[in-house]
Amino acid sequence: SKGPTAYSEESFLKTLKIPKKLKIGIMINAADFVSKKNIIDLAKNNFKLKKKSLISLVRIACHHNEVKEIVPLISWLKKSGYKVGVNIIQIPELKPNQIKQIVSIIKNAKADVIYFADSLGSLNPLETKKIIKNIKYNWKGSIGIHAHDNMGKALENSIEAINNSVNWIDCTVTGMGRGPGNTQTEYLLL
Repeated sequence: SKGPTAYSEESFLKTLKIPKKLKIGIMINAADFVSKKNIIDLAKNNFKLKKKSLISLVRIACHHNEVKEIVPLISWLKKSGYKVGVNIIQIPELKPNQIKQIVSIIKNAKADVIYFADSLGSLNPLETKKIIKNIKYNWKGSIGIHAHDNMGKALENSIEAINNSVNWIDCTVTGMGRGPGNTQTEYLLL
């Protein structure tokens, strides 16, 4: 274990003073589930039914080649009462037809939100707009962006996403995050 803030179990969450009306979302790595023999047994060991959980949303971060493998996990989480998001990481490396195929799989799995992550912070606003267009080709639901700031464009890309009807925008206090960080909450709010 990497500690309670890396792997936040229900017992840890219950020790925090979280306002009752605040919805809690967590992100898991698909690799932690798809590399195991039985993805459903692992899900049952890690999650309670939603009605017994503080968690509302489970977001699954995955590479494009893991999407098919997480379909059973999406279905189990949905049946257990959770809202489910799929976070496609390193999306700038994918071709438009790959994005469309992945989105179709996620749509058929009945996920609630498709996120795209600029994991290496290499996107610019024009590329962001093209990715959104390719996602929308097969998807009418909620879309989110998770921008990294390697080239100082996380805020620009987040604003471009907002201007193209993306309605889940990740940001962090002072931009704190892996590598050079993420979109800064303070600037995004402005």
